[in-house]
Amino acid sequence: MNKPAPPAVAPLAEPSMDSSVDPEEELQARVAWHYYVGNLTQQEIAERIGSNRVRVNRLLAASRESGMVQITINNRLAPCVALEEALTKRFGLEGAVVVPTGADTDANMAALGIGAANYLSRQIEAGQTIGLGWGRTIRAVLRALPQRAYGPVSAVSLQGGLSHCPSINTFDIVSDFANLCQADGFLFAAPIYVSSQKVRDMLLQEDAVRETYERARQSDLALLTCGDLTESLVVTYGINDPEQVRALEKAGAVGDMLGHFMDADGEAIDHPLNRRTVAITLDDLRKIRRVVLVSGGAKKFVVTRAALRGRYPSVLVTDEDTAQRLCNEP
Repeated sequence: MNKPAPPAVAPLAEPSMDSSVDPEEELQARVAWHYYVGNLTQQEIAERIGSNRVRVNRLLAASRESGMVQITINNRLAPCVALEEALTKRFGLEGAVVVPTGADTDANMAALGIGAANYLSRQIEAGQTIGLGWGRTIRAVLRALPQRAYGPVSAVSLQGGLSHCPSINTFDIVSDFANLCQADGFLFAAPIYVSSQKVRDMLLQEDAVRETYERARQSDLALLTCGDLTESLVVTYGINDPEQVRALEKAGAVGDMLGHFMDADGEAIDHPLNRRTVAITLDDLRKIRRVVLVSGGAKKFVVTRAALRGRYPSVLVTDEDTAQRLCNEP
């Protein structure tokens, strides 16, 4: 079985005596180099490092997951292109990117990240403000985004953060994007949910928060995802209350964008939580010139369709199975 064309891999350095170097990371780089550039088999690499093929396979997977290895396929699948055209026409989009569906949830998210990163890298221009959403899917995009300077660019969070989230936070997203693109970063120095609408309104009058809020509303391009009611980080860590989730469902919610819960047609539901969300509003989102929504997978189908019905995204990045379902619905 032929291996993929060699991706961009940094030159292999000599073993470092620097104690600050992570030995595991160095081993990942070494294995990736031998596999993608040296064209050795996994068995040959295993023998060279004194390990086994299972270990080599895991190291290669880790190097891709971390973004150390980035794979670019310079060809487009005809069925995906046809679905892109169908999605664009059906939902009145500016464009669409459809990637082959991954074998599992993690593989599908990585594929979405690569597709979105390829698109995004062609859209960023000097002088732009890029508004950033939050979530595992956006992290996958940043892991696939090539590191380079685009000229003077600003990155701003579109929503507040969480006081506790062990996997990723809104602050990490802006910081990582700023590092990748040599951009200025602006953060919502506030939680995504506060105790009341009154507190939210008062918070948005604070100079530091208000400045970020206005900058976010005036973004030239927004990159975000949407979350369902089962595995969304907002649900898991922002709400963390099964009773609250059931109340949202009863009010008609199918998921959220930027912490705002919406119904099957993409309209914000009438629920107190939506009135205490620190983020730009869904109406604000509609006014941003280019909104790139990255969302796919069976669990996100209903909320992805809701976002499209609400006419929030101008560009959709999704997987082949989701695109097919969206196009085949009556």
